[in-house]
Amino acid sequence: MSGMIDPKTVAKIIDACDVVDVVSEFVNLRKAGVNYKGLCPFHNEKTPSFMVSPSRGTWHCFGCGKGGTAVGFVMDHEQMTYPEALRWLANKYHIEIVEKEQTDEQRQEQSERESMFIVNEWAKGYFKDVLRNSADGQAIGMQYFRSRGFRDDIIEKFQLGYDLPQRDLLARTALQRGYKEEFLLKTGLCYKTERGELIDRFAGRVMFPWISSSGKVCAFGGRLLDARTKGVQQKYVNSPESLIYKKERELYGIYQAKREIVKQECVFMVEGYTDVISMHQCGIENVVANSGTALSVHQIKMLHRFTNNIVLLYDGDAAGIHAAMRGTDMLLEEGMNIKVLILPDGDDPDSFARKHTAEEFRAYIEQHQKDFIAFKTQLMLDGVTDPVKRSEAINSIVKSVSVIPNPITRATYLADCSRRLGIGEQTLINQMNRFVSENLDEKRKERERTARREEREREAEPQPQQQTPTPQPVAQTPVQPANQPPTLETLIIQFIIKYGDRVIYRDIEAEDGSKLDLTVAQYIDYDLSQDNISFSDPTYNQILAEAVDHSGDEAFSSEQYFVHHGDQQIAQLAVRLTQERYTLSKSFDVEPDERTIRQQAEHLILEFRMSIVNAHLQELKTKIAQAGTSDELPRLLEDYRDTQEIRNALARQLGTDIVVRT
Repeated sequence: MSGMIDPKTVAKIIDACDVVDVVSEFVNLRKAGVNYKGLCPFHNEKTPSFMVSPSRGTWHCFGCGKGGTAVGFVMDHEQMTYPEALRWLANKYHIEIVEKEQTDEQRQEQSERESMFIVNEWAKGYFKDVLRNSADGQAIGMQYFRSRGFRDDIIEKFQLGYDLPQRDLLARTALQRGYKEEFLLKTGLCYKTERGELIDRFAGRVMFPWISSSGKVCAFGGRLLDARTKGVQQKYVNSPESLIYKKERELYGIYQAKREIVKQECVFMVEGYTDVISMHQCGIENVVANSGTALSVHQIKMLHRFTNNIVLLYDGDAAGIHAAMRGTDMLLEEGMNIKVLILPDGDDPDSFARKHTAEEFRAYIEQHQKDFIAFKTQLMLDGVTDPVKRSEAINSIVKSVSVIPNPITRATYLADCSRRLGIGEQTLINQMNRFVSENLDEKRKERERTARREEREREAEPQPQQQTPTPQPVAQTPVQPANQPPTLETLIIQFIIKYGDRVIYRDIEAEDGSKLDLTVAQYIDYDLSQDNISFSDPTYNQILAEAVDHSGDEAFSSEQYFVHHGDQQIAQLAVRLTQERYTLSKSFDVEPDERTIRQQAEHLILEFRMSIVNAHLQELKTKIAQAGTSDELPRLLEDYRDTQEIRNALARQLGTDIVVRT
């Protein structure tokens, strides 16, 4: 396991990161002016609001508010810790990390997720080594792959391997290497018998690692080879679901395919491992498999980040046609453009790919793929004469059309269906509108059911006793609700992040007679400290303190410092507060001068002081009303008059300025 990363290495990794390059590993980005735009990977959206700025090295979603740097993106998208994300980026950019060996205590502090990924990575290497360097690996495992026509480079590309038949060998080897039994069990590599024996789940199988879109081994598939039937008998075993593997969230081959999916603006969906691998060997690389299960919403959203276009590629038997129909309404509802290609009888993508070159395969796809609605219409109505069955089929087709989000696309499909089916277009439109209405009504009811369930859960929670003080939550950086104006504290922190390093007062005489310059951060800190004023949020106070501490540093840039801060909470806040939704042309991008920045800083502090004074006046009003005729009343009234004078003085100062908020 790894130790601490040297600060110089961290800086080297961050300097090497190209945010567009990193984000493009997971999101299909398109040029939008000087920036790039795509569908946000952190919430469901059909209109891109996710922006990447190469000049600033940041990303930001205007839909959900998330944002940050390349490191923060990897952390959020792949659920990694800061050190894990740095190591991932170091590997991507071939930067060597020299670390000191960790102590036993530090090893124990490693996250469970990381430990499971490390065990899986070791197992992948173990299976590869067995395949290449053991007699059984060559005679059984490699022979199977050769029988499928897989070349060495393809075997290496997909990290294929073999697991020896001895049922306790992997466990013994792993334990000897220092890997814990706990993680052998949690990853599903092993299981325990009733007698407590640690057994290898995949013994005697050829191995197919599942590699996530970020390149981590999250699971395995193992294919049994029965020597008595010369490999004809087939049986697959997959890793059980775990902390690092949810079957509905993964697609086999996505890591090897994602770049080509973006390049080709299309993805082919097949059923099995060998279909994916054979198509790669044929030269078609934008292909993934869902392993024979219906597509999930998570898988569809993952694909949609890379492309809008999907071709369902299955063999021509009944099972293949059935597979092509599963999950299609969800694809349509997500705005995907679906084509279907049914291969000739007797062929699946694996066998077809082995018979044809990439050019021949692509030509066949181009000539024979069908639009999904047209495919479904032909499939369900071909030869059907019974009026009831025909009506049911037409209803099913119209229902599929009704989930398509784009109204123009829906109208186009209905016009085509009307022509194909010989049914009036208005009749189909009326039926579609009923389906749309039912769908909306069902979603509304589901929201209401969810709200009632959550309400019942809240009511069922034990209520705290009145005598028991309510524990105060740890202060966190507030997330500004959409369309809500930012608080004055937030405006000041935004100003410090953007301009904290800018000098606004020059040649100020210090107590010792020396001359000094004051930056925005130093001025704000000095002004507030005169009356012991601080921000209500500890994170805001930390930002101000760090901006002041670094004000004397050569080439210190406040915005760059906080946007690339090691604390991802601060980095994300900095990106959110400095990100502009629309980027102006360079000719309109006017940098404010020293005088303008000084006026803005002074005005923000005056407004902040005014807000504090007004809050104090409200507090005094309440106390005066409660005091009645008590001895406390005169002191409260005097305090109120003094505070009013302060407020009036601030108002006069504010009245001479123009309010300019950044």
